[in-house]
Amino acid sequence: MDVSSLSVLFLNLGLGLLTILFIFRIVLTWYPQINLNSLPFSLVALPTEPLLKPLRKIVAPLGGVDITPIIWVGICTLLREILLGQQGLITMALHTH
Repeated sequence: MDVSSLSVLFLNLGLGLLTILFIFRIVLTWYPQINLNSLPFSLVALPTEPLLKPLRKIVAPLGGVDITPIIWVGICTLLREILLGQQGLITMALHTH
Protein backbone atom coordinates (compact mmCIF):
# COMPACT_ATOMS: atom_id res chain seq x y z
CA MET A 1 0.00 0.00 0.00
CA ASP A 2 1.55 3.31 -1.05
CA VAL A 3 1.42 6.64 0.80
CA SER A 4 -1.40 8.11 -1.29
CA SER A 5 -3.68 5.11 -0.74
CA LEU A 6 -2.90 5.16 2.95
CA SER A 7 -3.66 8.88 3.23
CA VAL A 8 -6.95 8.41 1.34
CA LEU A 9 -7.85 5.59 3.72
CA PHE A 10 -7.15 7.75 6.80
CA LEU A 11 -9.06 10.71 5.34
CA ASN A 12 -12.00 8.46 4.53
CA LEU A 13 -11.99 6.91 8.00
CA GLY A 14 -11.58 10.30 9.68
CA LEU A 15 -14.49 11.90 7.85
CA GLY A 16 -16.62 8.81 8.46
CA LEU A 17 -15.78 8.81 12.17
CA LEU A 18 -16.59 12.52 12.45
CA THR A 19 -19.94 11.93 10.76
CA ILE A 20 -20.77 9.17 13.24
CA LEU A 21 -19.70 11.33 16.19
CA PHE A 22 -21.89 14.20 15.00
CA ILE A 23 -24.84 11.82 14.59
CA PHE A 24 -24.30 10.73 18.21
CA ARG A 25 -24.19 14.42 19.14
CA ILE A 26 -27.57 14.93 17.43
CA VAL A 27 -29.04 12.11 19.52
CA LEU A 28 -27.50 13.57 22.69
CA THR A 29 -29.26 16.89 22.05
CA TRP A 30 -32.54 15.05 22.66
CA TYR A 31 -31.42 14.45 26.25
CA PRO A 32 -30.31 17.82 27.66
CA GLN A 33 -29.99 16.42 31.20
CA ILE A 34 -26.98 14.30 30.18
CA ASN A 35 -23.64 15.53 31.49
CA LEU A 36 -21.33 15.64 28.47
CA ASN A 37 -18.28 15.78 30.75
CA SER A 38 -18.83 12.24 32.07
CA LEU A 39 -17.90 9.00 30.36
CA PRO A 40 -18.97 7.70 27.85
CA PHE A 41 -20.55 10.94 26.64
CA SER A 42 -17.28 12.86 26.84
CA LEU A 43 -15.89 10.53 24.15
CA VAL A 44 -18.42 12.09 21.79
CA ALA A 45 -18.32 15.65 23.15
CA LEU A 46 -14.55 16.21 23.32
CA PRO A 47 -13.74 15.72 19.61
CA THR A 48 -16.89 17.48 18.34
CA GLU A 49 -17.18 20.50 20.62
CA PRO A 50 -14.22 22.44 19.10
CA LEU A 51 -15.97 22.28 15.73
CA LEU A 52 -19.46 23.03 17.06
CA LYS A 53 -18.53 26.00 19.25
CA PRO A 54 -17.54 28.47 16.48
CA LEU A 55 -20.53 27.48 14.35
CA ARG A 56 -22.90 28.15 17.25
CA LYS A 57 -21.77 31.80 17.14
CA ILE A 58 -22.99 31.99 13.54
CA VAL A 59 -26.06 29.73 13.58
CA ALA A 60 -28.66 30.42 16.25
CA PRO A 61 -30.77 27.56 17.61
CA LEU A 62 -34.03 26.97 15.75
CA GLY A 63 -36.91 26.75 18.18
CA GLY A 64 -34.46 26.13 21.01
CA VAL A 65 -32.81 23.23 19.16
CA ASP A 66 -29.09 23.31 18.40
CA ILE A 67 -28.80 22.43 14.70
CA THR A 68 -25.02 22.79 14.41
CA PRO A 69 -24.38 19.00 14.61
CA ILE A 70 -26.75 18.54 11.67
CA ILE A 71 -24.82 21.15 9.68
CA TRP A 72 -21.54 19.37 10.46
CA VAL A 73 -22.95 16.01 9.35
CA GLY A 74 -23.77 17.69 6.03
CA ILE A 75 -20.32 19.27 5.76
CA CYS A 76 -18.49 16.00 6.52
CA THR A 77 -20.67 14.02 4.12
CA LEU A 78 -20.25 16.60 1.37
CA LEU A 79 -16.47 16.74 1.83
CA ARG A 80 -16.24 12.97 1.80
CA GLU A 81 -18.23 12.74 -1.42
CA ILE A 82 -16.43 15.62 -3.18
CA LEU A 83 -12.98 14.38 -2.25
CA LEU A 84 -13.31 10.60 -2.00
CA GLY A 85 -16.52 9.64 -3.79
CA GLN A 86 -16.61 7.60 -6.98
CA GLN A 87 -15.92 10.75 -9.00
CA GLY A 88 -14.25 12.68 -6.18
CA LEU A 89 -11.31 14.99 -6.76
CA ILE A 90 -8.74 12.84 -4.97
CA THR A 91 -10.14 9.61 -6.40
CA MET A 92 -9.97 10.92 -9.96
CA ALA A 93 -6.47 12.36 -9.43
CA LEU A 94 -5.17 9.01 -8.17
CA HIS A 95 -6.70 7.08 -11.07
CA THR A 96 -5.18 9.31 -13.76
CA HIS A 97 -1.63 8.28 -12.84
